[in-house]
Amino acid sequence: MPQRVICHECGEILYEGDDLKTPDEIIQRHNGRCPKCGRKLSSVPSSVEVKPIK
Repeated sequence: MPQRVICHECGEILYEGDDLKTPDEIIQRHNGRCPKCGRKLSSVPSSVEVKPIK
């Protein structure tokens, strides 16, 4: 199942792929901050959406 992780502040795609990644892996990949807006990333999601593949 594809996964997409998006910055809550600016909408930047932080991760998109078929391999499921933990929030900690994605945070480490970006050194704890969104590369676009600089917002501190959290391992607690602000929202989760599950959508069917089109």
